[in-house]
Amino acid sequence: MSMLTPPGMGGQYRITGDKYPRMRRPKGRRRLVFLVVASVTALGLIGWGTLQLIDVFTGGGDKATAAGPKADCASKVTPSASASTAAAAAAAAATALPKPGQITVNVLNATPRSGLARETADELEKRGFKIGDVGNATDAYDKKVDGTGILLGSKTAYAAALPVLNTQLSGAELKTDGRKQATEVDLIIGTAFKSLTKKEDADKALAVLAKPQPTSTPAPC
Repeated sequence: MSMLTPPGMGGQYRITGDKYPRMRRPKGRRRLVFLVVASVTALGLIGWGTLQLIDVFTGGGDKATAAGPKADCASKVTPSASASTAAAAAAAAATALPKPGQITVNVLNATPRSGLARETADELEKRGFKIGDVGNATDAYDKKVDGTGILLGSKTAYAAALPVLNTQLSGAELKTDGRKQATEVDLIIGTAFKSLTKKEDADKALAVLAKPQPTSTPAPC
């Protein structure tokens, strides 16, 4: 009996050549391994899906797309702290604006058309403004104002009396000089001047100037 003959075979089988009997693993073990791997994978997918659902319903989701909660958040508008502060400052500034009756207007004609200063002054007086000097513009401005006109006043008037008078003459240029009176200003009529702003439009502009609307900004998401 050869040394390569498996014991118990009694010499019935002999191994010759280079081929040997091979032992195969049982198929049941392969199935068991496959089932274990499949179960682990399924549990992992279930856990991941659960986390995603929790994230959606609890308002989380920093990775939300434009169609998700982030886009909806951007559509909500609420006053921010900075907007409220700006509105308060604007309201405080509005209360400091003088009324037309507190402003004295010198109406000066810088055009070749005669009688224009008197006509404009009379209309401003009807609208509640006080009228000062009425006549021709000084040499510095006479025949040199190409636009609608120039509103000239002190540095203090630039944020007070001049904006109020500007509601009556759209397109005018606001300028300052060295005068001290905050409520005395000049209206220098330019060559492009046709007429004052319509009274109803001027009244609306005055109302907006006196009561500026607070602005709102999107709430942070």
